[in-house]
Amino acid sequence: MKILITGGAGFIGSAVVRRAIGQGHSVVNVDALTYAACLANVESVADHPNYHFEHAGICDAEAIARIFVQHRPDRVMHLAAESHVDRSIDAPGAFIATNVTGTYTLLEAARRYWLDRGQPAEFRFHHVSTDEVYGSLPPDPTVRFTEGTPYDPRSPYSASKASSDHLVRAWHETYGLPVVISNCSNNYGPFHFPEKLVPVTILNALAGKPLPIYGKGQNIRDWLFVEDHAEALLLVLNEGEIGRSYNIGGDNECTNLDLVQRICAILDEVRPKAKGRYADQIAFVADRPGHDARYAIDATRIRDELGWRPSVTLDEGLARTVAWYLENEPWWRALLDRDGVGERLGRA
Repeated sequence: MKILITGGAGFIGSAVVRRAIGQGHSVVNVDALTYAACLANVESVADHPNYHFEHAGICDAEAIARIFVQHRPDRVMHLAAESHVDRSIDAPGAFIATNVTGTYTLLEAARRYWLDRGQPAEFRFHHVSTDEVYGSLPPDPTVRFTEGTPYDPRSPYSASKASSDHLVRAWHETYGLPVVISNCSNNYGPFHFPEKLVPVTILNALAGKPLPIYGKGQNIRDWLFVEDHAEALLLVLNEGEIGRSYNIGGDNECTNLDLVQRICAILDEVRPKAKGRYADQIAFVADRPGHDARYAIDATRIRDELGWRPSVTLDEGLARTVAWYLENEPWWRALLDRDGVGERLGRA
């Protein structure tokens, strides 16, 4: 099978590319190589005969149409997106352009390609989204996001992703394009771009810098190891029911403060400081505007229908992630000078 993957040089996309090649699929990686992309993420498969790279943005209709005709993919997995909430607060226009207009452009190219090929039954368009489209949950642990939870986005990022979800559903209902949608919880793991909470905590700790935590650190997230997510995404792409959406979660809820403290405890064990503990570097900072209180995924549908469940616990995944960053300093050090990295963004 040949899969066209957009955003395949990014964090989640590269994990999917590596796994898809490992499973014997052919992959066409389409990426604009914006600030958060890194071809080193797919270096391990770059010379594989089943791997092809196209440097193109999803808003470039002419380039996307050419790529479809030239490579003739059997399926599409759409991961390309602006994804950092803080950046969306500072510059929402980029999120509308990529996440909304880019998704529209890709949908139209896919629809024309699907029609020109006679609407092949095996073709499908998998749109990868986020649990943030659902808004914020109360602290009650029995309440989680299901596929039927009404959309209630609170940030420019989540609003742009909600818009793209609605476009994908509309192209299915109106034009019959065979689509599946997945909404995931917070990812973490190797190759995570160093502007999100987990890599920022690891790298700031190692550098002796403050470990910034928004507000009082009581915001709750469900954490999903990226390799588990990549496995689930390929399963949804290949076996998910057309027109259906699937929530993908790690079943690993914890507060931001707890998460940072767990990372500090791992570092205390594997890379102890000469004096004191890494948790001594924790610094509470002004909260993000409109910060959602809690996200939590009910993954019953993908478990019951497709047999998937996460295999990595949070403690195991964090230990593997810390070890990876300790062993791959050249990778992350090369990214520290990129625009906005290490800065406090999203102050509104």
